Amino acid sequence: MSELSPRMKALVQPTLVNFEPYDPNFSETKINLSANENTHVMPEQVKAAVLEALSAVELNRYPDPMANELRAEIAKWHNVSPENICVGNGGDELLFNFFVGFGGAGRTLLNCPPCFSEYDLFGSIVGTEILNIERDSETFEIDEEAALKAAKDVNLAIVTTPNNPTGDVISVDFVDSLCDACPGIVMVDEAYAEFNNPNFFCESLLKKHDNLIILHTFSKAFGLAGVRCGYIIAAPDIIDVFAAVRQVYSVNSLTQAAALAIVKNREAFREVIDDIKSERARIFAEISALEAEGLPIHVWPSEANFYLVRVKNAAEIHKALRDDYSILVRDFSRVPGLEGCLRITVGTRSENDELLAAIKSLLKEN
Repeated sequence: MSELSPRMKALVQPTLVNFEPYDPNFSETKINLSANENTHVMPEQVKAAVLEALSAVELNRYPDPMANELRAEIAKWHNVSPENICVGNGGDELLFNFFVGFGGAGRTLLNCPPCFSEYDLFGSIVGTEILNIERDSETFEIDEEAALKAAKDVNLAIVTTPNNPTGDVISVDFVDSLCDACPGIVMVDEAYAEFNNPNFFCESLLKKHDNLIILHTFSKAFGLAGVRCGYIIAAPDIIDVFAAVRQVYSVNSLTQAAALAIVKNREAFREVIDDIKSERARIFAEISALEAEGLPIHVWPSEANFYLVRVKNAAEIHKALRDDYSILVRDFSRVPGLEGCLRITVGTRSENDELLAAIKSLLKEN
């Protein structure tokens, strides 16, 4: 996708003049490890439950506007009230509504790049000023002291744990301090939380901080990227804001039915998630071994279902993986702060075997 045409630049609102649409750089390949999806087959009992739930949906009726049955089941799962839950059309809708509800002209977002590019994108669309506290260029850790100092003068803040695309986590103590420092609303994006150590979950802070929002999605660990369903947990008056700005019927009936079946059968994903974690450890060990051999590659530790690697000639490696091996990974090599980096999703064992073999071959050729 390219920037807007001169004609559109003359017609759109001023905040969109330099707008560049979000581009996931998708290409059709045999193995797609570019989008952090769960590439494992859905457990049979869950698949059967989902199909049964979908078959019972009355397609001639509008969906429940607030997805109340799903909302109640999620609330039971997290031991909160349904009034603490808002369901959205993927985490993306909830992120956008976060900026619609609390951002806008005259408001400032605290952001910690490199991170998910949609934060900057959505904030800019609604005219929010973006205050970036850059992460350490080598470790990708947040400069906590600088972030907490900046938080005192912003209207909203967003942090991610594990962070996309770097895979690192932030401490609960830091989020606690961030909520204290920020006079506005703090969102913690936990899209990859199921792959993370529970010691880093921030949910316990909700009872202490009524300005905290925690974002979750079914697109990653639970394999529903194509269904588009996410949710937030927050104080009831924050949920009221999301309910006020959301698109009517944004979460369709089929999505609600599928997500409800997933929540009720979530424990069936434990084996899949454990396998992804095991493969994550194997990939890290094998890539680290390549670096130890003197090959031009470096991998950072990750608590998510992906890795960030820095490799010589990253753009060429990305192209060769796609064109010669039919393996798609995400090229971040031209993103400021991520020069030379590729993000690689942890797939199934066979997918990971093909990926590692291809990387070894390409590195030795170069």
